Amino acid sequence: MDFLKLFIVALMSVLKLLLLTSVGIFLALDRIDILNDIAMKHLNSLVFYVFTPALISSSLAKTITLRSMIMLWFMPLNIFITYIIGSALGWLLNKISRVPRHLQGVVLGCCSAGNMGNLLLIIVPAVCKENGNYFGANKDVCYRNGLGYASLSQAVGNIYMWSYVYNIIRIYSNKNSTVAQVDDSEENELENISRCSNEQLVNVESKSETTHHVDQFEIMEHAMPIREAKVTRMGNVMKQMQILAKKIDVKTLLSPSTIGSMVGLVIGVVPQFRKVLVGDGAALRVVQDSVTMLGDALIPSLTLVLGANLLKGLKGQSMNLKIIVGIVVVKGIAVPAIGIGIIKAATRFGLINPDPLYQFVLLLQYAVPPAVAISTVTQLFGAGEGECSVIMLAAYACATVFLTLWCTFFMWLVL
Repeated sequence: MDFLKLFIVALMSVLKLLLLTSVGIFLALDRIDILNDIAMKHLNSLVFYVFTPALISSSLAKTITLRSMIMLWFMPLNIFITYIIGSALGWLLNKISRVPRHLQGVVLGCCSAGNMGNLLLIIVPAVCKENGNYFGANKDVCYRNGLGYASLSQAVGNIYMWSYVYNIIRIYSNKNSTVAQVDDSEENELENISRCSNEQLVNVESKSETTHHVDQFEIMEHAMPIREAKVTRMGNVMKQMQILAKKIDVKTLLSPSTIGSMVGLVIGVVPQFRKVLVGDGAALRVVQDSVTMLGDALIPSLTLVLGANLLKGLKGQSMNLKIIVGIVVVKGIAVPAIGIGIIKAATRFGLINPDPLYQFVLLLQYAVPPAVAISTVTQLFGAGEGECSVIMLAAYACATVFLTLWCTFFMWLVL
């Protein structure tokens, strides 16, 4: 396969993203003042509550069936692997760069959580629409399948994002210093309990020395420590479970995009619903068409929001260059390189569907820059909001080069 042609296909797809992003930056300038703070708030609300669940539900309903769900089982596992690799490398970056505590959660989030949905919803359909599309003779089929893969990726990515990164940043933020104090007090209580139990055992031992009932106290010496140890261990486990339950906010898992993905999967997997709602001959196809029209507004709106958010990075505060370079290297070089080995190994053992487009999406999940939603999480907790804007600006600026090169290499690899 001609490498230069593949490079042009990838370049055109990324250029479309850059052009729309630059429009968002232009509209957010102070002189233009169209995408100001108020407009951004309303547009973000539309994207979050309306456009994203509409596109995800309509795409999944069209493309996902029970058979395809079985064939695509590796995608949730693949996204989970990207989080594990990114978290491990982010932990090393925190140790090497000596990142301040309130920024360690941001670094872990930026290294682990990639833009699994938004960028894929833009890049994958753009690649399919190009004249140099090599994934199939029918571009419409490629576009529909690619949109379904990207929608499933966003649905799974959102669950990981709001269950892992949200709580990681919350734990490391300044607002959770009280949680650390509670943990310390609970540990002190456990230590006090264990000390009291040890003192009781010492008293028993002293009594056994003064009396001559040796047999009875030998039994007590063996039985009491075992019972106390079991009580202490069970109490410690129960307290740890209670603390973990308090830290995880289950409500954040049920975001509109997650609900939309559930609705789309139910419609796609259940034949009765699919027959009524999906297809040209469906009785209620007008509902599906209306939802699809709403979802079509997501990609341009989302890209404009991305441009406006990146503009904040230009106005953001200064940050340690070592941390920025570390995150760019982790997300732009290290994670994609490791991902290639994982996907090739999974393909060799027959764990992955042989569809080249599906393999391309799996590889692309390792190469995307940090998720934009991380900025939203930092705003919620006030932990490194300005620093996160600077990281996002640097990561997405470098991603224009890295994504083009990785997309070219990935297409050459799977075709």
